[in-house]
Parts: sequence; C-alpha cells; structure tokens
Amino acid sequence: MSDKQKTVLLVDDDEDLILQMQLQFEAAGYNVATANSDKEGRELISEVAPDIAIVDLMMEEHDSGFALCHFIKRHDSSIPIILLTAVTSETGIDFDAVTDEERTWIKADLLLDKPVRFETLQAEVSRLLN
Repeated sequence: MSDKQKTVLLVDDDEDLILQMQLQFEAAGYNVATANSDKEGRELISEVAPDIAIVDLMMEEHDSGFALCHFIKRHDSSIPIILLTAVTSETGIDFDAVTDEERTWIKADLLLDKPVRFETLQAEVSRLLN
C-alpha cells in the first residue's frame, strides 16, 4: 500500500509547528488536514476520514490529546495515532506507553517526544500505514 495520497490529520495548538509539518508532509505527497485544538480535531475526523492522526498531548487542557485519542479510536479504531508530547522536556517526567496497561488508557499507537525530526516522524507514519 502506497503512502501517496494518504491523509494525515495534524492536531496541535502550536501553529508554527502545524505549518512546518503540513508543508513537509505535503511535499512528501500526503494530503494534510490541520486542527489547532481538541474541538477542531473532533470536528474534522468525520469530514476528513484521515488515514493517520498526529496529535499533541497538551492543548486546551493538559489531557486534551488523551481525550482526542479516545474520541478517534471510538470513531474508527483502525486509524493509527501518533501522540506527540513535550512533557518529558518540560517537566523532566519520563512519560511513555510501553506496557500493555499504559497502552490501554493512552489509546495512541506511538508516543514521540517533542521536538521530533520530520524524517523520524515520516518513517513512523509510513510504518504505521503499512
């Protein structure tokens, strides 16, 4: 299955990061839909039917990303989700989803620390789509 013309949903309250990722994913041949909040992300899920979602953990609320991941998986459990977080760099708390128990409540297929290199992100998107 080719990644070409797959749709990536980007949800992050950092507009500069969204724009940067959008340009890079579009240059790599993806369709991109963007949202700046949990609320906007929820509205786009049905409209866009993304092939994958990349969601920031902390937006309007500290747990907005968790709530959005749960919403997406309830809507369509086949959509892979990458959860991006700056929790470790901002707080020093080591945060991940390695155990089965952690994955049951996080609802993301992958957790990546910000800042993340685009090449790493693109490789993980390709892996999760295939």
